[in-house]
Amino acid sequence: MNTSGPGAVVLSALLSPAAIQLNLRGTHRDEVLQELVNQLPELADRPEARQTLLAALRERELLHSTGIGGGIALPHARNALAGLVDHAVIVFGRHPKGIAYGAVDGMPARLFFMLIAPTVQQHLAILARISRLLRDVKLRDDLLSADKPEAVIALVRSSESRM
Repeated sequence: MNTSGPGAVVLSALLSPAAIQLNLRGTHRDEVLQELVNQLPELADRPEARQTLLAALRERELLHSTGIGGGIALPHARNALAGLVDHAVIVFGRHPKGIAYGAVDGMPARLFFMLIAPTVQQHLAILARISRLLRDVKLRDDLLSADKPEAVIALVRSSESRM
């Protein structure tokens, strides 16, 4: 796992242009989850793994929505999914209008950070780091207007450097 200090996860290193979708089209949660899973390059030729991940994400949403408010959702499985990937990955998605996601503030989700990690330790570290990073209102606003995947990565990298 990438670090920038003792144990600090570098989120921008877990993003790749291929894992970024700036125009999600789904009109409800399950459609958006499917789009995010399909955006994961590591599972492109593994339909059974995509279905396993999608089922795990749906199961997690039944426990409690991963919509954290402020137009953000952090879809992730309840536990790390050992064997599905050999390294941690983040898929970023943006929805132009937002969708109902069951967030505590009732706001539609527009920014999605789906994470998958092979270990519980990585899973929790990434989740904590994303949550902290997204407290930055300017970053959230900038992500809503980023015009290409590389810009998303640059915005996250820049915001991380200020943390």
